[in-house]
Amino acid sequence: MSVEPAAARLCLLIEDQPRTRDWMLSVLASAFPDLRIETAGTLKAAHAWLDHHAAGLWLAIIDIGLPDGSGVDIVRRLQREHPHVLPVVATIYDDDAHLFEAIAAGARGYVLKDEEAGLLVNYLRRIERGEPPLSPSIAHRMLNHFRAPAIVKDEAGLSPRETEVLTLLARGLTVAEAAARLGLQPQTVASYVKVIYQKLCVTSRAEATREAVRRGLA
Repeated sequence: MSVEPAAARLCLLIEDQPRTRDWMLSVLASAFPDLRIETAGTLKAAHAWLDHHAAGLWLAIIDIGLPDGSGVDIVRRLQREHPHVLPVVATIYDDDAHLFEAIAAGARGYVLKDEEAGLLVNYLRRIERGEPPLSPSIAHRMLNHFRAPAIVKDEAGLSPRETEVLTLLARGLTVAEAAARLGLQPQTVASYVKVIYQKLCVTSRAEATREAVRRGLA
């Protein structure tokens, strides 16, 4: 029977998309070779895991958009019950609403999953130096929030990346074609489309296209 080395640190990766989960596992293994990683694909599964294993947890990588709720609930629980754990959000959401909700809940870092793997590895390694892992666009957004005057936002609250995706879809590109144009994975663009539909309160590509035209994007 093998015994886990005492020095191995424990991480919980909360991600519902299998391909993204496998990709994040690879990123984490590169960033922290000694890391032992457990996974959960839903909010319910994550809470159940924490009920039994949180005492030994060092790091939690948390997706916000889970099938049964928001990963921010996990951030809040860790902040409240297990402040020794480092909760880091890994998501496609780059808007102020999601960012500042997560930070206010206790997130110690916020990285975007559409970054290159090598960049994400470097961001996560900052934890070893006591620095928060932040994607550059997120760091800029935080700075601008405190130093810039209020800016009128899109009425639906679309982020710049979501606006790019909506524009390409309205111009007739498929999800795969939009992904290639933006240098992203198709599943990442599909996740953006889901968020766009939710924000625009639409249920079809045709309705989304009409909204894009109304905004002068197509």
